[in-house]
Amino acid sequence: MADSTQNKGFTLPAPTTAVKQPAANASQPVVLTITPSNLGIVAGPQPRAYVIAGGVLLVLLIAFFFAKGAYANYRAGKQVSPGAANASGWCLFILLTGLAAAAVLSVLDPVKFITPIFMAPLFGISLVALVLMFVTGRRS
Repeated sequence: MADSTQNKGFTLPAPTTAVKQPAANASQPVVLTITPSNLGIVAGPQPRAYVIAGGVLLVLLIAFFFAKGAYANYRAGKQVSPGAANASGWCLFILLTGLAAAAVLSVLDPVKFITPIFMAPLFGISLVALVLMFVTGRRS
């Protein structure tokens, strides 16, 4: 049996203080500067977050592709020509992709991506796709 008086396991290092104590006769006040790097805060999302967001967007695109096919079959069943139904389905795919990209980007880094430079094109494309989806999917 092992001797119980000796600890051969993991030991933590002694704690250290990050702030130095001022000298007793110091005439200058001590200024402590706190920056995000001092606190261990890293600005922006980590590369892992980008990979996860890309994976979520890929899964959504696969689901939207199946929804596109289902919508095109639905429109073709409503006496719309197959070409128009397929075009309407692709417009639905573009609409959903634009909205999903805006949602994923806004969750990924709201400070950076919820700006007009990123959101305006995504919502503009989605709006155009919505209008085209209804225009091309009408009965002829």
